[in-house]
Amino acid sequence: MIKAVLFDLDGTIINSEEGITKCVQYALRAYGIDEPDRTKLRCFIGPPLDPVFREKYGMTEAEAWQSVEKYRERFDVKGIFECSLYDGVREAIVRFREHGYLLALASSKPETACRRILEHFDLLGYFDEVVGSTLDGSISTKAEVLEELGRRMAGSHIGKNELCLIGDTKYDAAGAKAFGIRCIGVGYGFGTREELLAAGAEAVFYRIEEVEAYIENDAAKEGEAE
Repeated sequence: MIKAVLFDLDGTIINSEEGITKCVQYALRAYGIDEPDRTKLRCFIGPPLDPVFREKYGMTEAEAWQSVEKYRERFDVKGIFECSLYDGVREAIVRFREHGYLLALASSKPETACRRILEHFDLLGYFDEVVGSTLDGSISTKAEVLEELGRRMAGSHIGKNELCLIGDTKYDAAGAKAFGIRCIGVGYGFGTREELLAAGAEAVFYRIEEVEAYIENDAAKEGEAE
C-alpha cells in the first residue's frame, strides 16, 4: 500500500521549458554557440545538466561545469520563475495531503531552487521533505536524490514498498527502479510513454487526476485484501 507519494518537479508539477531552455541558450552563448531553436534544448530538462553539455556539445568536464555555472547566473535571477503549474496538480497535491499521504519532492534541480519554486507557488507547506541535487554535484542523478530522500525519511518507518514516485521522464523511472521503488509516469511532461515504460514505470497517465485515482485505487485494493 502506498503511504508516501514522491513528486518529480520539472515536467511533473511545473512546465519549466521556457526557463530552462533560455538559460541553456545563455550558457551556450558564452562559448560562442547560438542555438535559436529552443525545442532542441528540451534534452536538458530532467537529467543533470553537465553531462548533457558534454554529450551534446562535446565539452570537456571543466567546460561543462563552467556552462552550468553560467546557466545558474540567469536561472537564479530570472529563469527560475519562467514556469507554470500544470493543470490540476495543485489540487491533486492538496487532496493527497488531505487523504493522509506523506508527500516529498525528489528532483535533480538544486534543492535551493526546488524550495524557492514550491514557495513561489504556495506549495512548500504541503511537502514533508524536499530533496534536490547539490550545487557541488555530489548528489545529481535521480537515484542519488532518492537515496538521500530515503536517509531523511528513515524516521518515518515507511518501507520502499510503500513509496511511489510520480515522474515524466525515463530518468525518473530508471532512478526509481535503481532505488527499488515504484514509479508512475505522466505523459504530459518531457518524456514519452514508451521511454517511461521501457525504463520501468508501471503505468503512464496523461492527467494528474488519473494518477491520483490509480494510487487511491491501489490503496482501496490493499484495504480489501486486509
